Amino acid sequence: MIKMEAICKSYRVAKRNAGFKEACRSLLNRRYETVKALDHVSFTIEDGEMVGYIGPNGAGKSSTIKILSGILTPDEGKCLVNGRTPWKDRINHVREIGVVFGQRTQLWWDVPIIDSYQLLKDIYSISKETYNHNLEELTQLLNLKELLKTPARQLSLGQRMRCEIAASLLHGPRLLFLDEPTIGLDAVSKLAVREFILKQNREHKTTVILTTHDMQDIEALTRRIILIGKGRVLMDGDLEQIRQGGENIDETVAELYRAYHI
Repeated sequence: MIKMEAICKSYRVAKRNAGFKEACRSLLNRRYETVKALDHVSFTIEDGEMVGYIGPNGAGKSSTIKILSGILTPDEGKCLVNGRTPWKDRINHVREIGVVFGQRTQLWWDVPIIDSYQLLKDIYSISKETYNHNLEELTQLLNLKELLKTPARQLSLGQRMRCEIAASLLHGPRLLFLDEPTIGLDAVSKLAVREFILKQNREHKTTVILTTHDMQDIEALTRRIILIGKGRVLMDGDLEQIRQGGENIDETVAELYRAYHI
């Protein structure tokens, strides 16, 4: 179970006007602005649940995921993931989570994918039997056989994303964070990845938190959505209950954004 209670997180951001004089002035008298990324964010997610965590750019989605992953420490508030505080017990915590960031990689750039997987096996202390079983299953389901011997830098974005998803699941996590998991994928690959995520949830009861701007991913994978804007949870409910008439998913979310002025 995931439980966040009144989580707050702020950043100090340096500000200055354009120009050489302003650059020199900022060396002696730098001005900062405090940006509140999360403002008393609270929600609960049950084991095995699949939730769409949506909002515009800068809403606070990534900060939330980093706190849940143990990367960031909040300014205040409480957070428990499977009974642990993520940033206080990171070693044990990361053994039970998998993270896929569409804009970042966990694969080593210049070595074949299989070598990256072997390194992850050692990092997570995965037993040989578990590793071989999970690798065989993921290779078959994500069609990775021809990619395992190829360096990450020589893969297309879509091919790399399939390898990233497999990398995040090699150690059999109970909780999976997906940030733009289908970015760069063609239509056929998108459908395959969606079906794989559904299968993972159905067979292994993996809890999934999906953050994406692709509302078709949200519609295909989740029923519950949490809408965040300007660092605050604005809505938490069932997607079907907020539809109006025959609106498609994009129209529904766009209307939500307008309604909450985000």
